[in-house]
Amino acid sequence: MRHFFSVLGGMGTLATESYIRILNQRTPAKRDQDYLNYILVNHATVPDRTTYLLDHKQQNFLPDLIEDVQQQNLLKPDFMVMVCNTAHYFYDELAAASDVPFLNMPQETVRALQKRYPQAQRIGLAATQGTISSQVYHKYIADAGLTEVDPTPAIQEKITRLIYQSIKEEQGAVDPTLYHEILSDMMRDLKVDVIILGCTELSLAQELAPNHQYPVADSQSIIADRTLELALELRRA
Repeated sequence: MRHFFSVLGGMGTLATESYIRILNQRTPAKRDQDYLNYILVNHATVPDRTTYLLDHKQQNFLPDLIEDVQQQNLLKPDFMVMVCNTAHYFYDELAAASDVPFLNMPQETVRALQKRYPQAQRIGLAATQGTISSQVYHKYIADAGLTEVDPTPAIQEKITRLIYQSIKEEQGAVDPTLYHEILSDMMRDLKVDVIILGCTELSLAQELAPNHQYPVADSQSIIADRTLELALELRRA
């Protein structure tokens, strides 16, 4: 197979399915051969990212992901993309291990946010506690001259409940009321201009419950668009 890319997924599986689904839906295709060539690595047994980031005595997930990158190197994809925000804590290490370009979801999200919401200054970050505490997005938001606004403990509890109990434990059973409540709380209590959905489970919630008026920058939707753009460029080359 020529002109293909590798997707490091399974963190979690239902969120990865959402990425693949929207990627395929947005691909301009009228026949089978118009779709993109890709390899999906649904590595569901990667240790929980937040668990490690909150307590480094727990099992580190980096060795599993390095192994995935090394295995994909042997297949010689055009580029790699990893659909898990929290795992980007180790972006530098993974990009260094890759023989090909390795897309950066937080960086791409902030870039797209600036284009879509050029007047935004206060950026709310809805994400796992691991992403928040390890400041996965902080550098990219700060480098853009923007202000990151993290959830209050009360809002973070709701985010964690939506990610782990509503979606992960209930196999994608998104609670739309809870999701919309989180967005409302962040806009009202944190006085933010736009909210980054910095967890792919929240992206799944956005896919399944998009009927709200709150401005969001959906990291998974954005990285799907960037994946599609780059894959089509390489196909035409």
